[in-house]
Amino acid sequence: MVLRRKSIASILRLAAAGAIAILASPAFAQSALLPSGFFDNVPPSGPNKTAVVEADSLSFDGDTGTITASGGVIIRYEGYEGTGDRLTFNQGSGEMTFDGNVHMRDPQGVVYTTNHIEMTGGFKKAILDGLTLRTPAGTLVTAESVDYGQALQTILMDTKYSPCGDCIDSKGRRIGWQVFSKKVTYVKADKKVYLEQSRLELLGIPMAWIPWLALNDPTEPAKQAFRTPRLAYGEKYGMALTVPYSIALDENTDLFLLPTITSRQGLMAGAEWIRRFPNGEISLKGQVIRQAAPEVFGTLPGNREWRGSIQTSGRFVPASEWTWGWNYTAFTDPYFLTDYSLAESKNSINEVYATHLSKNQYADVRVQQFTLLESTTQDQQALLLPNARYEGVLNLDNGLGQVALSSRLIGLQRNADDTDTANGVPYVYGFGGRKVHGAIQGSWQKQIIGPAGVVFTPYLGLRGDAAMYDGTSVNPAAPPSQTLFSITPIAALDIRWPLLATAGSSTHIIEPIVQLVYRGTNTTLAGITNDDAQSFVFDDGNLFSFNRFSGYDRQETGLRANIGARYQADFGDNSWIELIGGQSFHLAGDNAFASTDPAQVGNPASSGLGTDASYLVAGVRGSLWNIYRAGAKVQFDPQAGQVTRTAAALGFSNYGYTADIEYAYLRANPALGVDADQHEVGAVVGAPVPLPWMDYWRVKAGVYWDLATSQWLELQGGLYYDDGYLSYGANVIRTGPTASTANDTRFLFSFRLRGPDGADFAL
Repeated sequence: MVLRRKSIASILRLAAAGAIAILASPAFAQSALLPSGFFDNVPPSGPNKTAVVEADSLSFDGDTGTITASGGVIIRYEGYEGTGDRLTFNQGSGEMTFDGNVHMRDPQGVVYTTNHIEMTGGFKKAILDGLTLRTPAGTLVTAESVDYGQALQTILMDTKYSPCGDCIDSKGRRIGWQVFSKKVTYVKADKKVYLEQSRLELLGIPMAWIPWLALNDPTEPAKQAFRTPRLAYGEKYGMALTVPYSIALDENTDLFLLPTITSRQGLMAGAEWIRRFPNGEISLKGQVIRQAAPEVFGTLPGNREWRGSIQTSGRFVPASEWTWGWNYTAFTDPYFLTDYSLAESKNSINEVYATHLSKNQYADVRVQQFTLLESTTQDQQALLLPNARYEGVLNLDNGLGQVALSSRLIGLQRNADDTDTANGVPYVYGFGGRKVHGAIQGSWQKQIIGPAGVVFTPYLGLRGDAAMYDGTSVNPAAPPSQTLFSITPIAALDIRWPLLATAGSSTHIIEPIVQLVYRGTNTTLAGITNDDAQSFVFDDGNLFSFNRFSGYDRQETGLRANIGARYQADFGDNSWIELIGGQSFHLAGDNAFASTDPAQVGNPASSGLGTDASYLVAGVRGSLWNIYRAGAKVQFDPQAGQVTRTAAALGFSNYGYTADIEYAYLRANPALGVDADQHEVGAVVGAPVPLPWMDYWRVKAGVYWDLATSQWLELQGGLYYDDGYLSYGANVIRTGPTASTANDTRFLFSFRLRGPDGADFAL
């Protein structure tokens, strides 16, 4: 017998609301260990929150005021649904129990299972026996009992957290990781979780035991304090193992103790303090070691007893479109961080910054001090005070086009020249002294579709520069003390004619492109010295650029025509190809690429743009069925009839097998210090280990070869395990005699724990 009575729903609506509220929660947060609201008690319920109850039988005891629903009990409430064997509710005391095979599902699909729920005192206290929680992502949480005590704390006994569910794959093998705790206490006042007698299991094997641990609320991703150990190797420090230990000082403050044991240098003490605020956070991190064998560092600054570093950073979002913060690093010596593999980059930047980003505007202001790690002197490094830029666009009404405004201001100080040589060719990356350069450029452009689908885009712009250099450097190539003011009118016309053709599921576009670009100035070194426009390679990526220099300190000049075409094809089966190629011609005025600066940028012998007719450039890239991929670039000198530069890559990925092949060629160019042709080829392959008991294992191997000298550049090999929740592995790299860092051996170790969404919990 199934009863569907409005009176039952009215009488039991509070009981149902309480039961569901205790067990239900919002969707599993992507980066949270537990569902949001997991530790909450009962949310408010209003008079209009009505639950629908179905049951095989219903009884009412007038003497005790107890209502009992039994046999196939079903509760539906506000998108939640629960089932069980027996539901009782005492109107007088407010006690409610739900017994026997109780299952609850919330609107997001999280399923809660228990055998017994008991609530008393107006639902201020609840006890659940044998709780099981499963999320749609597969996470499993179990507890022998859960006690929601007076809305002050929640206690879970004999708990298990498992992001991979039962952690058994389709072949019955153990995968992933799990955490077991004898007791978990959540204190609502400070939103902290205390774990007692916890252990971590990897692949079902106990790996670590912690008697007591305090963490911030694991239902809030931004406040989790969970890091995994780190394993590293270096020739001078040996094997290094970092075992983080977390202490949640309060709801918004974490302290990580980061002790590192090294096999050759002893114990490194480390700690990181993190403080969160409603609109940002700050951190402070430090490491210090008393080296057991400092002599292995020879004459380098690392040959000292005590070494260490302090790092701090902050990031705040005071308004939705503004971000400001800082980064600062101090150390006993600049070799420390790289000697102990604590920094991936060989550069460190101390800075204070403020950034504005909105739909049509970007502004960034910084004060920056550059530090070169692995260097005994820092006088060549720059202090930027300030380094500021602005970019803004405005789309005019009535299709009148787009107006853009950009500006840059650099104030730069160096105490010494930053120079180098390559086979006798001098390079100056920065002159000592004080330099200021401000630039502003305004422009207008509008796209016009003409007859036969030809697209015309006229462009008008005006650039102004003001620069000053104090002439401190005594380098013969340095300019004297001077100031510069210049105005550059800019006019351009971009003409494209896209031609579309279809054949079945394939789409083909052929697009001839012609550009005319005029920059009316003979001042190519607009910044007096070149500090921010030192990276330049002429290829298909900048063939149709109005100004190919990478920064504001240099600019193109004269009248130039860029002519080429683009071809694109989409074959409708995850296969596509794109080709682009062309040539640039200098028609009138001064050619900026025929004017070399001390950084060797614009050298006519290297840029391919220094003569009236440039090198030919082309590029191609594509993919077949999303399995095979390829790309190539080529630069060709038509006067010499030679390829000057080329690079190509092929890739394959399918069923766990991967292969990547790379080739690069650079023709000899003595004017730039490249005395011989450079040919390099490399291949890296990966494959599953072909053993039935090693399904999650992969092997990778690679080799890079110097074709010009017939010597190997690099060898690498690795073995990795990854089941989607747990991954670890090792890789070894050995460089050859002609590599930039010759005859160097490095061992790399990785270890990752992943959540149900694939997010890493890693140090």
